[in-house]
Amino acid sequence: MSVVVKLSFVIPLFNEEATLRPLFESIAAVVGEKALGPYEVVFIDDGSTDGSWDKIKGLKDDHPGIVKALRFRRNLGKAAALSAGFKEVTGEIVVTMDADMQDEPSEVPGFIEKLNEGYEVVSGWKQLRQDPLSKTLPSRVFNWATRVASGVSLHDFNCGFKAYRAEAVRNLDLYGELHRYIPVLLDANGYSVTEIPVEHHRRTAGVSKYGWKRLFKGGLDLITVLVLTRYLRRPGHFFGGLGLLCGLAGFVILSWLSAQKILFGAGIGGRPLFFLGILLFLLGAQLISTGLIGELMNFNGGNRTNPADMVKERI
Repeated sequence: MSVVVKLSFVIPLFNEEATLRPLFESIAAVVGEKALGPYEVVFIDDGSTDGSWDKIKGLKDDHPGIVKALRFRRNLGKAAALSAGFKEVTGEIVVTMDADMQDEPSEVPGFIEKLNEGYEVVSGWKQLRQDPLSKTLPSRVFNWATRVASGVSLHDFNCGFKAYRAEAVRNLDLYGELHRYIPVLLDANGYSVTEIPVEHHRRTAGVSKYGWKRLFKGGLDLITVLVLTRYLRRPGHFFGGLGLLCGLAGFVILSWLSAQKILFGAGIGGRPLFFLGILLFLLGAQLISTGLIGELMNFNGGNRTNPADMVKERI
């Protein structure tokens, strides 16, 4: 008879050989001490070039019923690693942690307690980050922009320490930098999201894989997420809204220039503002047309919401 796994840990990693065994031992100690039940630890080696895979194989040999692992042929990024890990889990609750030992496994019971209050996504909030300014400053900018743009009231979208009901993440298809926006994606799908403060340790081994360059990639993916979560099923609102703004601006400019020409005889044919007005008016018409085409595609078998997919429970 197979054991029903209650708790699944998903741990993406890239060149973290020094911390893998201490991290696993810390997780095992917490699970045993707090009697959290049967568990599994899924490591996803994102193309490491050090001895990380050998360390994982050693853990697998020592704990064959608990440790599972995937190894990518090359580095694909954290989003791809998490996406693959989510499809491997068998537990009812999924906990994601970074492999650098900066997260504290002893706080896992707090995540589970919050899930038991009825939430389906619990995100960690690193109130006191033990990272250099080159990481914390971009993160603050990113968190502020994401909070304002998405309407999801989390302080720390970047935190890799999270817990989920398994059904929320099992079919998530992540790529690029979308791992940062998992709470936004799940909130848009109707899952309840909250956060709890967590302790954050200083890195003692390995090097950080993040910095300012991730801010620009994350910014582009934020636009993608907003389109996917708000306008995927109503592209006419996205393109039409931009089109109306551009068209209105062009109309105002051209009307003002026309009034100057009629009332005062001013020459407007060679003025840059005249060409800007024409450009904005034509751009507005093109954007509105694009939105209408998108709506037609949706209507003919596109991305309309299936109400059956949004049923949370049935009695």
